[in-house]
Order: sequence, then structure tokens, then C-alpha cells
Amino acid sequence: MTDVLPIDDLAAFVARAMPTFAERVPEPTALLLGRLAAPAEESARPPHPRHHAEPEVVGTLRVLGPLAPERLLGALERAIARHDWTAASTGYLPKPVEARFAFVASGGADSEAVTAATLLERLRPGLSARVTDLVRTLRTHPAVAPLMDAAGAQTEAAIARRHGAVHTGLAVAVAGAVVHQADPPGLVSRPAAVVGLALGAAVPVLREIPMPEAYAAALLEKVRAGYLLPRHMFGSVTVAGHRFGMVEGAFPAVGDFSGNGLAVAAGGGVVVRTGVADGHLRVELAVLAEAPAEVEDGWEEVVELSWHAAEGQASIVSPDGTVGGRLRHQTPPWPGDYRVRVHAVDRDSGDTEFERYKLVVWAAPPAPQTVHKRTDELGYRLRGETGPAREARPEHAYRWVRRSRLAVAATVTVVTGATMAAALRAFGADPDRPEPIDVIERDLSLRRSVDPWVAAFDAGDAVVLVEDNGYRGADPGVLGAASAGGRAASMFWNVNAMTRLSFAERGELLAAFEPFGGEQTPPAVTEALAGIDFAERGYRTEKGLAAVERFTGRGITAADVTRVFASGSGYRIEE
Repeated sequence: MTDVLPIDDLAAFVARAMPTFAERVPEPTALLLGRLAAPAEESARPPHPRHHAEPEVVGTLRVLGPLAPERLLGALERAIARHDWTAASTGYLPKPVEARFAFVASGGADSEAVTAATLLERLRPGLSARVTDLVRTLRTHPAVAPLMDAAGAQTEAAIARRHGAVHTGLAVAVAGAVVHQADPPGLVSRPAAVVGLALGAAVPVLREIPMPEAYAAALLEKVRAGYLLPRHMFGSVTVAGHRFGMVEGAFPAVGDFSGNGLAVAAGGGVVVRTGVADGHLRVELAVLAEAPAEVEDGWEEVVELSWHAAEGQASIVSPDGTVGGRLRHQTPPWPGDYRVRVHAVDRDSGDTEFERYKLVVWAAPPAPQTVHKRTDELGYRLRGETGPAREARPEHAYRWVRRSRLAVAATVTVVTGATMAAALRAFGADPDRPEPIDVIERDLSLRRSVDPWVAAFDAGDAVVLVEDNGYRGADPGVLGAASAGGRAASMFWNVNAMTRLSFAERGELLAAFEPFGGEQTPPAVTEALAGIDFAERGYRTEKGLAAVERFTGRGITAADVTRVFASGSGYRIEE
């Protein structure tokens, strides 16, 4: 036999009590709670995972962080303590369990409201769930429903605040009645427990119910008022079935890319054909006030299309509708005709580390598609064409660097005409004093030091020196000394995208520069740089390493890096 709840009496009590609390809810807390069911950019707090064995109400409250519960408790503590809860009807508590004690551990980071709600839930298991169920039921009760309306609020923030405040007021009134009937022992702060249980009920309820009817229009007005051009976003998108899109609504069913081999306008957006079948790819999105003046270099396929936006605010999405982070709702928030220029590079690589895209959007009347560039093998194949033979780009041989321990910062130096001992001495290291690499790294870490050190190996026709997060090989004096008996070249790069490419021969520095293309260099260096386009964006580190290999006749491979660090020996550099 189930309990009969005096719901009408409780609803009448709650309807009288909740305005007192709703009007006292702090605006920031009301706004935070009122936006919980809003689009992701308005409500930036994802659900928080529940810790093992903790009451569900605690995991729910962690969504808000410690400030919101404390702020609400400070605003309502006196009102809750002074309110006459004896008028609340009884009979809506879960049946008590046979328990005589409760244990609660707190690391000090939780608010007083969270701690009190946790303790009360331990003493009366099921209490928080009952409060949540009652809030769900009462919000639509005839005695309460008229009080839940956000009528009168006009702006997005005002509607959200009102939405959050009335539901919080409802939850506090319900929680207060439940806590009064539970009659907890003195060690439980009743106002804190009321606030904790109320928030624990308000959060899931506000997440699951729709926003007020006027909210969507108010939000759109807010977005339009704050929408500025130009804007640039970077993110990633999940690719499935060789596709991703920039669309407003449902992902269009597109499978034919034979028109241009890259992109198709369909269903309020654009679908892009990728090289990789599945995975995460980097995407850049730019929205401009007018068409770009030039077509960017560094891309293998560039196609321009028109599409009509029925509403605006298209997102970069995967076929299953997953949105790529900051790439949500970034196109202009107005309906109309737009142009998009789709750029792609490295679709033939089959590697998510290198394949990437850029979409540039601007408002423009409908026009035929324009193919600005068509060079990758996938594009030719999709168009049913036979493309010209493509020579392998020299920098592609060094793509492995991005997945190696040298990816972030390093200097690679190759020396010819010298012994390994002579090369190490040129660096200022003592070849007779090798140390285990792990010992060097542990010592530097303990001392928080960046003292230089180098690892090296004799490749037979050259000596290869590797500095993990070092730059000694980029020093003109060091490189000149290392080249005394032949040639030496080095490529340096770091986490700040700074680079330096250096060449020396017979003790003389020939050139040292940050490679951007167009540098004036001696004939021997010019020959090494031939066919390597540093002016084209991307792969600067890899291009520099290719130039080092051409100049010295010996490059470095992924196997070499594994070998030199597996040897376990490094050499400290004395400065």
C-alpha cells in the first residue's frame, strides 16, 4: 500500500511561501540556474560526475561549484530560520531506515549547504530524492503553476533570472517543509540543509524542463546585438563516413562529391568530404564582412560555394550532430544567402595529425561554384579524373617529429667531417663524461634547471646531435666550430613557434635565419633550400630538417631518435 500524499495542502503552503524566497535569490545564482537548459554557450557548466558512494544530491550540487550554494545560503538563511514551517502539511517523507549514526567526511572545499544536505541525506536516505520529486510535481500544480511564469521579463538575462529564481523559490519552500518534518538533530544546520536540498532538486529539474517560451527569441536578439565581424575560431570536429558539415539543423544525406571533389551545398549548409574515414580533425572557421581579397597559400584543395541559411547560426558538426566545441552557432545569426570557401590540405595523408580544414564565410548573393585549387589525389579520384603525378614533398619525410618526444622543442644538428668526440667538444661537452639520460633529467627537474645537455650518435658518415628542449646547436660559434672539418647544419624549434635554421662549412657560418622564405643565402645553402617552400604556411620544422639533410647528406629518422635516447647516455654542456 502506497502513502497518500497531502499534495493539495502542500501546494497551497508552497504557493504562499515561495515568493518570499524567490524574490531573495541573488541575481547571479538565479541566472546560473535559469540557464541550465539553455544552449551550451549560455550554460557552460556540464554535468559533474558523481563521486563513488556519495549521495546523488552532492554530485548534483558540484555542478554549481562552492560559491552559488554559499551565496544563496547567505541570502536566505534568516528568511528560512524565521519562516513558520509548522503550517506545512505532513506525510510526504520517505520511511525512515534503521540507522543510529551517520558518517560524513569533508575536505573543507564543500559549502556549508552541501555538507548539511549530505549529512541529512545520510541520516534520512531518500530525503533529497523526495524533495526533487515533489518539486517536479508541484511546479505544474494548479496552485503553483501561475507563479512559475516568467511573464514581464523581456531580455534573455531577465527571462533566465526569473526562470531560475521562481524554481529556486519553489525548491526552497518544498525543502523547508520536508526538513521541518524530518526534524533533524541539532548538529544539522536547518537553513543550510534546506538550501542544499533545494539546490539539489532545482538543478536536475531546471536541466530537464524547457526554457520559457519567450527565451529563444530573446536569446536570438541578444546574439544578434552582440554579433561582430570578423571572427575566427579554431576547434576540432568528429568525422564519420569521410564527412563533416557546417549546417543549421539535421545533417544532410550527401554522398556524391563528384562535382568538385571537396564540398557540397545542401540542406541549409555545406558538407565536406574528408580523407580520413573516422576520427577528429582540426578545423578553422572564419566569418568575414566581405569576400577575402586573395586565396590563401598552403592548401591543396580550395572550393567556393553558395548556400542559403534558413535561420542562421550554423555549426561545424559531425554526421551524428556532435558540435566541435567553440564551432557551435558561429555563422551570422540571420537568414539569407552566404558564400563559403572551403580549404583542405593533406587529405591524401590518411592521418588526423596533418589533415585539416578552413572554412571562410561571408554574406553574398547566390553564384556558381568556383574551384580555386585542385591538386590532391582524392579530389581527382572523386571527380573521376586522372591527376598528374605528384612528387613527394621533402618535408613529409619528417612528419614523425610531431609524434616524437621532440615535438614541442628541440634542436637537431648534423655534423660531417668530425668524430663524435670532436662534435661534442664543439658543443662544450666532455665526450669522456657520459651520464645516464634519466639521471640528467631527474637532476634538472629537482633543481628546476634548464642547464643544457645533448645526446649524440655516430651515423658513420655524420654525427647527429639531439637536444631535447635545448638550443646549443643554433649558436653560431658552436656550429662554426663543429663544421671545422666539413659541414654542419641545425634546426631549432620551440613551444612558442620560434625556429632557427643554420648552416656552416669549414669553420665559417654561412647562414642562420628564421625560415619564412625569400632569404638571401650563399649558393651552397640555396641549393639545399631548392624546392622547399618556407613561404607556404605549415610544416616549418619538417622543412627545416629536410634542408639540414640536403646540406649535410644525412638526416634524422624516428628510429634514430629512439636509438639515441634508448642508448641512455647524454652529455652535460659546460657554459
